[in-house]
Amino acid sequence: MEQPVNGRSAVQSIDRAVAILRCFDAHHAALGISDIARATGLSTSTAHRLLTSMTTNRLLDQGPDKRYRPGPLLVQLGRSGAVPSSLREAARPHMVALRDEVDETVGLHELLPTYERAVVDQVESRQELRRHYTDIGVPIALTHGAPGKAMLSTLPWSRQKAALSRGIEAVTDRTVTDPTALAAELATARERGWAGSDAERTPGIRAVAAPVFDHTGMVVGALGLSVPTVRMDDARADELGRRAAAVAWDVSEALGATRSLVDQKLALATDPDRPT
Repeated sequence: MEQPVNGRSAVQSIDRAVAILRCFDAHHAALGISDIARATGLSTSTAHRLLTSMTTNRLLDQGPDKRYRPGPLLVQLGRSGAVPSSLREAARPHMVALRDEVDETVGLHELLPTYERAVVDQVESRQELRRHYTDIGVPIALTHGAPGKAMLSTLPWSRQKAALSRGIEAVTDRTVTDPTALAAELATARERGWAGSDAERTPGIRAVAAPVFDHTGMVVGALGLSVPTVRMDDARADELGRRAAAVAWDVSEALGATRSLVDQKLALATDPDRPT
C-alpha cells in the first residue's frame, strides 16, 4: 500500500510539476515523456508518475500522438479573468501598494504602436503638493521624460538610433536634446534597470521609471514615480529608481515575462559601436 506523502515530498512534487510546466513554450508546445525527462533531469518513471497526475488534474493534456501539451485547466484560468490580460490589470495593485509605501504619484505608461508612449493610469500621492497627470492618453515622444527613456533604452538599437536621429524638441529648458548625451543616458538606464529625468518634460517635477515587459520579453510600458523636485534629491532618486525597477519587474512577471527572454531582447538594445 502506498504511504501517505509527507510535507517535504509534497513540496518536492510541486517543484517537479512546476519544472515540467516550464518545459513548454512557443517553440515546445508538445513534448514526449523522454523530452520532459531530459529537460528536467527526472527519471522516466518519476516523470511518468507526475505526468499522469498532472493529466488527471487537467494541468496537462495527452494527445493521440502520446505527446503532452498544456491542459485545459491552464487555458481556463488564463481566460477566466483570474490572470491579468492587460498592462493596467497587471499593474494596478502594484501601483497602489507602491504609492502607499512611498506616498508619491505612481504613473503607468504604455508603449504605443507608433513608438511613442501614453500615460494610461495613475495612483496619486496623498500629499498636498503632488504630481497629477492631466495628459492621459496623449502620445508623448520616447525621448522626453524618464518613462520614455526607460522604454527606449530596451528597444532594439535600430529603433533607438531612429528616435535619436529625428531631432529632440526642447519642451523645457532642461530637456536633453543632444543625441550623444541621451544615448549615454539610455545605456546607463539599461544597465541599472531604471531611467531618471529632472524637469525635462514638466517643470518642477523629477521622475524615475523602469520598463515593463510581457511574456515575449518585449517592453510594453513603464512604471514610474513623479515627485516634486523639492522632495527628490539624488539619493532619493536612486532609492525610488530601484524601487520602481523592482515593482516594474513584479508587473512584468504578472504579464508572463522571464529573465531569460528579457535578456535575449536586451542583447539587441546595445549600440554595437559602443565601447564595452
